[in-house]
Amino acid sequence: MNPLSLQSAIGILDSGVGGLTVAKEVLRQLPREKILYFGDTCRCPYGPRTPAEVRQFTTEIVHFLSGYSMKALVIACNTATAVALESIRQQFSIPVLGVIEPGARAAIKASRQGRIGVIGTQGTVKSEAYHRALKLIDPDLVVVSHACPALVPLVESGSGDTDHARSIVKKELLPLKEYELDTLIMGCTHYPLISDWIQREMGPSVTLISSAEETARELSTVLQHKGLLTDQTMESLEPMDHHFFTSGTPESFRRIAESWLGHSVRVEQVILDTLTNHTAG
Repeated sequence: MNPLSLQSAIGILDSGVGGLTVAKEVLRQLPREKILYFGDTCRCPYGPRTPAEVRQFTTEIVHFLSGYSMKALVIACNTATAVALESIRQQFSIPVLGVIEPGARAAIKASRQGRIGVIGTQGTVKSEAYHRALKLIDPDLVVVSHACPALVPLVESGSGDTDHARSIVKKELLPLKEYELDTLIMGCTHYPLISDWIQREMGPSVTLISSAEETARELSTVLQHKGLLTDQTMESLEPMDHHFFTSGTPESFRRIAESWLGHSVRVEQVILDTLTNHTAG
């Protein structure tokens, strides 16, 4: 890995476009930091895959990103955080953050009655990572976890708010209605991209939690503590040189990324199994 400096980038990885929710918040809170983003859309979703596969894919992406000068890494995928965070931390000396603990803290802060739901992929829910993180802070919480396997493909498809999309969201969330939850953790970084649809189904009395804001806040604290935080008040005549990579179709990724981030992005396709890069402009 290249030597660390204030000018080094922050790496963000996800199984697809979901981690853009974290990237957007990092860009909002830390506008002078450079971003390296990798979305593994070709192998998305990670939820149904085995822990060994997820660890392998995550390690491949991190090794690719480590070819750049990187001062911190955010594993923005909840499934990858659940099964690969500790192994990645052991392999690299830079700060490596996940999204589960920040999300758990934000949910407890928001909850009024201690009744918290967690939706995520099969892998995230099966790992019980959120359940452990929540109970570690407050053992008296009522925690209900529920896998929603159809939501990630729905987001990755870029489908609009159609009757078909609404029916999928309704079906996936229906089992949670009986638990009288006051807070719901969107335990997959894809889900905030359809948070309006989720809120509509859960009702106004349920507070939705995205870990993005808390993760970006924690990242800022870690970088400042290590003396790696760029001066956020610094003016620059040059635009920030962010890099976005995907293992899938660049055009599809670019469309969703530009819609979510609100500005144009340059996307490069990376084929990890051959380590061959294909520039897509």
